Amino acid sequence: MWPAMKNRTPRTFAVKSSGCQMNVYDGERMGELLAAEGLTPVSEGAGADLVVLNTCHIREKAAEKVYSEIGRVLNRGGAAQPLIAVAGCVAQAEGAEIARRAPGVDIVVGPQAYHNLPELVRQAKAGKRVFDTDMPLLSKFGALPARRKQGPSAFLTVQEGCDKFCTYCVVPYTRGAEVSRPFAAILDEAKALIDAGAKEITLLGQNVNAWADGERGLEHLIRALDALPGLARIRYTTSHPNDMTEGLIRAHAEVEKLMPYLHLPVQSGSDRVLKAMNRSHTSESYLRILDRVRAARPDIALSGDFIVGFPGETDAEFEETLRLVEAVNYAQAFSFKYSPRPGTPAAEMDGQVAPEVMDDRLQRLQALLNAQQHAFNQASVGRRCEILLERPGRKPGQLVGKSPWLQSVHLETDASIGDIVEVELVSAGPNSLAGAHLVKEAA
Repeated sequence: MWPAMKNRTPRTFAVKSSGCQMNVYDGERMGELLAAEGLTPVSEGAGADLVVLNTCHIREKAAEKVYSEIGRVLNRGGAAQPLIAVAGCVAQAEGAEIARRAPGVDIVVGPQAYHNLPELVRQAKAGKRVFDTDMPLLSKFGALPARRKQGPSAFLTVQEGCDKFCTYCVVPYTRGAEVSRPFAAILDEAKALIDAGAKEITLLGQNVNAWADGERGLEHLIRALDALPGLARIRYTTSHPNDMTEGLIRAHAEVEKLMPYLHLPVQSGSDRVLKAMNRSHTSESYLRILDRVRAARPDIALSGDFIVGFPGETDAEFEETLRLVEAVNYAQAFSFKYSPRPGTPAAEMDGQVAPEVMDDRLQRLQALLNAQQHAFNQASVGRRCEILLERPGRKPGQLVGKSPWLQSVHLETDASIGDIVEVELVSAGPNSLAGAHLVKEAA
């Protein structure tokens, strides 16, 4: 049975994305698709006729949250219920389960098929319940509309999927095999983003540094972007240690627009755990990569990902992770408790770690990582650098932007969003810094 009073003629839409930056990019592109069909974007709370939940499947809580979001949308009140589309990785992995648990959902569309969203909406308007979880990756990007007006910082997906098959991860099953977008298509989209107002572009991929087009690797793409007029900053994420080439490391030394920041997940400091994770690198090889990166760009800020409580992880192996963190001294990092995902090898492994043990390990790890981030921010006080202003701050006359090292910096200024201004970093907290705008005197 369909829920009563479904709005079958959507004129407005809202896209709500959760999870990684690639989901943010996908959400933006879905919004552009729907806008090109004549629908008007509104906030979901404003009573959108079509609500798209763009979902993440990396951890159990993220997946379960989807069902509570569906219920909240269905129970929001109003004269008519909206059409509901579930997109993203939960849709790809759990389409049949969504159909069983959430009969109020009208559309289920996977992350490689969302270019079909306008047609799926037309079918849903006619009363059909529609599913599309195909993976025709290359056709997706070719079917998307031209980029629209952007903020000063924009995401650009260049690579999707993963061939690494880490034993804890669902990405190879929800996003498919590693595929790189063509060089020319990426440059065309980058130019469109710049024309639409972007001054910073972050290149995205599940393993972004695995991007390749023939003999060209990610460093060639970065150097091509460096030559584009109007682009001031280049970033990329997320990388895999195995794809950190010497050419890419050299780009950090030689390309001025490439910001001094590297997110390079390691996940554990224990070689036995890394082997069980199928990470294909050791703690020592990871540290040597970081040594080469720091030699190329001494001021680089390093970030990483960590999983605690992977099946079989002992207290001693967790201590190895703490020692690796101490050796690296991260500017920021992300850490999580292991979450078994159905269908992954790790979910069937012996030695599942008790929740209370994972809680304790995560608290200890995060305390160390937070202390390192605070110390990095404190060491930045007194630096002069350029800030790309991105949004209003909490106080009148205050704007917030990012430093070259991806720190949030707030300052009082008469400048505008999108401006790049020189500041002195004057104070630091755990998560942000205050800057003073250095106004150049007229000659």
